[in-house]
Amino acid sequence: MKKYNIIRPIMLIVVALLTKSLVTNLCMLLGMESELAKTMGFGAMVIAALVVFSRNRRSPK
Repeated sequence: MKKYNIIRPIMLIVVALLTKSLVTNLCMLLGMESELAKTMGFGAMVIAALVVFSRNRRSPK
């Protein structure tokens, strides 16, 4: 069994939450409604989490 790395899940959570916050605030600054901005932020959060997860799953060559 491989040694467990605690940094990877923490990095995944931090990147996802920061992406959601950034996209939501940016959309609201550009004049988007609050609910639509939150939805856009959630979508960006999911995409960012998938990207970070897939990059962490790759084994170094």
